[in-house]
Amino acid sequence: MYRVIFCLLLLLGSMSAGAQSLLPEPQSVVWTGGECQASSMSVKYHSLPAADRRRLTSFLREFFPSVQRKSAQSVSLNLTIDPKVASREGYSLTVTPQAIDIKAATGAGLFYGLQTLSELRSADGRIACCEIKDTPRYRWRGLMLDISRHFFDKAYIEKQIDAMARYKLNTLHLHLTDAAGWRLQIKRYPDLTRKAAWRSAPDWKSWWNGDRAYREEGDSDAFGGYLTQRDAREIVAYAKARYINVVPEIEMPAHSEEVLAAYPQLACAQVSSGAADFCPGNELTYKFLENVLTEVMKIFPSQYIHVGGDEAGMAAWPKCPLCQKRMREEGMTDVKQLQGYLIRRIGQFLERHGRKLVGWDEILSDSVPENAVAMVWRNVSEAQKAMQRGVPVVLSPGAYCYLDAYQDAPLTQPEAIGGYLPLERVYSYLPPDDSLVLGIQGNLWAEYVPTPQHSEYMLWPREMAIAELGWTKTNHKDYADFRKRALAQTAYLQRKGYHTFDLLNEKGQRPESLQPVHSDAIGCKVSYNGIAYSDSYPAAGDSTLTDGLLGGWHYSDGRWQGFIGKGMDVTVDLGNVKPVDSVSMTFMQQTGPEIFLPSSVELSLSSNGTDFEPAGIVTPAPADSAKSNSYARFVWKPRKSARYVRVKARHGQHGGWLFTDEIVVK
Repeated sequence: MYRVIFCLLLLLGSMSAGAQSLLPEPQSVVWTGGECQASSMSVKYHSLPAADRRRLTSFLREFFPSVQRKSAQSVSLNLTIDPKVASREGYSLTVTPQAIDIKAATGAGLFYGLQTLSELRSADGRIACCEIKDTPRYRWRGLMLDISRHFFDKAYIEKQIDAMARYKLNTLHLHLTDAAGWRLQIKRYPDLTRKAAWRSAPDWKSWWNGDRAYREEGDSDAFGGYLTQRDAREIVAYAKARYINVVPEIEMPAHSEEVLAAYPQLACAQVSSGAADFCPGNELTYKFLENVLTEVMKIFPSQYIHVGGDEAGMAAWPKCPLCQKRMREEGMTDVKQLQGYLIRRIGQFLERHGRKLVGWDEILSDSVPENAVAMVWRNVSEAQKAMQRGVPVVLSPGAYCYLDAYQDAPLTQPEAIGGYLPLERVYSYLPPDDSLVLGIQGNLWAEYVPTPQHSEYMLWPREMAIAELGWTKTNHKDYADFRKRALAQTAYLQRKGYHTFDLLNEKGQRPESLQPVHSDAIGCKVSYNGIAYSDSYPAAGDSTLTDGLLGGWHYSDGRWQGFIGKGMDVTVDLGNVKPVDSVSMTFMQQTGPEIFLPSSVELSLSSNGTDFEPAGIVTPAPADSAKSNSYARFVWKPRKSARYVRVKARHGQHGGWLFTDEIVVK
């Protein structure tokens, strides 16, 4: 018994530090004992195409500078193309004291084997002897960077490509166009970058809440930027060398304010300014979009071209003569069908050019173009709807994959759009096993991400969890183990100059939510007096406000109940008349998703449920109202007897949402 334990300890001790921090975790690892001293290696290529050989040689020079062609003292590194390796991106890696053998069916598989080898290798060249068989779970393992809301240049993008390659991510989705700025040079339409790439404020929030004005390139007060076509081609080549495909996104028909400011003839004619949607009834729209996409396809060889397709307001379409004419010609009965028409027509155009359309899951609201892919963001149920229709999907649900949410206690973090998405929640996602699931992707929207440093802070290590979800198929999840590996990888990225989140000093969930609250109202009936909670955020329904559970940092955690537009008016029946010494409630404010504190909250008490006596009106502290994120507690000390406790909360000047979690009575 002791001999077995001793041998096991020797085996564990022989592992390099990297062996215990592999990320994503391989499908199968067997530690065979001993180690390979690989301070010097001689590489031998077997059956590699020339292009793959060049890529892998470049990687070896960067990460294994001791690699030589011939040396009597060197360990032999054998890189072999082996058609018997079933998976296109899979590999086998065998390390013995004398040699390292990596076999794969493609250069991509060999590249991923080398990435694993680089993780295994210690600083002094030691590598734990092992046998690894590995293959990815999904073929699309992605990251989306929004460079419209805040422009990030080629150097920043290439830096993130390096990190993506380390974690075996293979798809970079660039969100190139949106209201805040057009970010790709289109030679046929120079005003897209001369005018639509520049705005009147450096940060999105100031601009969006301000005049939303555009500037011209060269103006003294112009903020923005764009990728030249040369920049974009260099990014594509840089990614290709690391076996990463770059998918461009050109938004349509919505999120197009910047285009329509530069080319107003593409909006519905009766919209004087500020239009967000292309006119789907106008033939000029299709000529413009096809011309733009023709240039895009010459730059990006990707099989997939993303066209957005989300959040169309459609406000002008019902009154637009061209839209109404189009509807009559196509036999449409609802203006929403115009979006489906536009998406199908663009999909057919892309299909004629050998490409496939990708769109956000709103494209599912109508018939979907043949061979299109739905990128699911609104709800995981949308993925099931798509697959039932035979539509392939990329999973990117906001509840798990939107990396613009707070990743730690919001009051300790830079401003974010709202919500709470810590590393543990990202890792907890359970994507389905279905042949129609192409893969998974993390999205970093940049409304509240103004700098490259902040962008990296939001990305890493959460995108590592996306990488593991996309690569490793496991029957169980062990977050404690994953977190240890993520800590090691975060330290690695920091040494490489990345500005990562400080996972080691993570604060965690809202402390109040971790244990039940003491309240004399627990289990009591709550009546909603003419104002119902939202079906979108019901929490636990009618029992939410007296279930004894306080909410966490996130408004959709199932404990916060949401009210939209009309305030809140509820009555708690305590069951019998009793002394009421105090009543308290907490309201949340997160201005990104338009959740605001109430302007006032009124408490009244009654013994019979009919005659209510006012017990005080409380308003939020100015300091709380001024914050983009706050959790304000409203407290009354009536010290009166009552059976019924009624609370009325009024919306403030901004309207939006009210969210509360519990009525605490003592």
